[in-house]
Amino acid sequence: MSLSKFESMLKTNKVYFFDSSEFEEIIHHYLDNGRHALAKKAVKLGLEQHPTSVLLKLLKVELYIFEEKFEKAERLLNDLEAIEPNNQEIYIQRAAIFSKVDKHKEAIDTLKVALEYTDDVADVSSLLAMEYLYLDDFDQARLNFAKCLEVDYEDYSSLYNIIYCFDMDEKHEEAVVYLNSYIETNPYCEVAWHQLGRQYIVLERYEEALRAFDYAVVIDDSFIGGYLEKAKTLEILKRYEEAIENYSISLELDDPTAFVYLRIGDCFRELGELKKAAEFYKNAVNEDPLLDKAWMSLTDVYFELEDFSKSLYYIKKVLSIDEFNAVYWRKYGEINIKLSFFEESIQAFKRCLSLDDKALEIWLALVDVLYYIGDYTQALNQLIQAKNYHKNAAEIEYRMFGVFLQLDDKDAAFIHLKNGLAIDFEFSEVMKELYPGFFKLVEVKDIISTFNKAK
Repeated sequence: MSLSKFESMLKTNKVYFFDSSEFEEIIHHYLDNGRHALAKKAVKLGLEQHPTSVLLKLLKVELYIFEEKFEKAERLLNDLEAIEPNNQEIYIQRAAIFSKVDKHKEAIDTLKVALEYTDDVADVSSLLAMEYLYLDDFDQARLNFAKCLEVDYEDYSSLYNIIYCFDMDEKHEEAVVYLNSYIETNPYCEVAWHQLGRQYIVLERYEEALRAFDYAVVIDDSFIGGYLEKAKTLEILKRYEEAIENYSISLELDDPTAFVYLRIGDCFRELGELKKAAEFYKNAVNEDPLLDKAWMSLTDVYFELEDFSKSLYYIKKVLSIDEFNAVYWRKYGEINIKLSFFEESIQAFKRCLSLDDKALEIWLALVDVLYYIGDYTQALNQLIQAKNYHKNAAEIEYRMFGVFLQLDDKDAAFIHLKNGLAIDFEFSEVMKELYPGFFKLVEVKDIISTFNKAK
């Protein structure tokens, strides 16, 4: 009623009288709804009708702080402190100014003064805790959030913040002790059981985590977070059918998400049901077309199914989302090899190298493709570069042996063969599959025989 009357007054330019509590209600309404211009008008009119109202002046301070007019706010607070030195709100607002200008220690000292005068210990303790968080003092922050819980055991925001403080200090065992103590007092709190389960997961106590999540969803059978964490725990325990059941429950309780579809797809993949996995990965990309992980999962599934054309289609989707991921280019190269698209695979592996993926496997794959298409000179150049990053790699030495033979430089070839044998004699058996003809040469057999006798 007061609000509609006030807005009517603004439209008609008529002046109506409101008592100070009505103005406070109107101003709080506008502040809560982010309508600061109207709140400012209400403060102005309120103080015209009630010029001595401390509460209205404090609301004016709040608006000054919002507008970052800190000097004006501080002057008005000084005036108010002279009138009501025991008013907690004066110190709370002054602390807000300190906080805004990153003077968090001063804000803390000021809030401690507010604590002496307040009847709302939880509210001031919460503000204190937030200031300690700004200073990364997680112990003090946690202790102040705990005071909020002492006042209201169902203040779950403070409970979450307490666990956050334990997490930031990596005090997971202490978090477990705290949560178990809290649960003794409030055993039907699904939030506490859920947080307890998450701590057990960090500690790799998965069976205990599963029990905690079980309690959470028994207490609240519509607790989506409980089902998701339970499902993830079941995945870790390789109980994939049960994980799928719990993920599916979360889909029934809320709108489907790409994350859940992706997780279900992964479970089916672990069970060897690749086509079923592909269905859920497709659901995931329908929900979030920019989720490269889901496109990549489709790529991998069709690669495993040896449907390389589809795999190529999906890896192109992945690269259209993130073209700077060397892992994706590596897969693109592997798929193109399967399809005998050798030029594309060469470009893919070179792209990996340009993205600073200098893994030995990348060099070897690139060299093998170049060797296969008969570009021995470029294969040799790549092997020389690879040696700069991978010293004493038998795989490189054996390949240099093969390339030099193709380039009709037997002396260099046999030097690298000897290097390879010296590094890893047994690997020569693998290389016989890559260069079967060369390993039949008499000179090669003699070199291998000599090394074998020396062993």
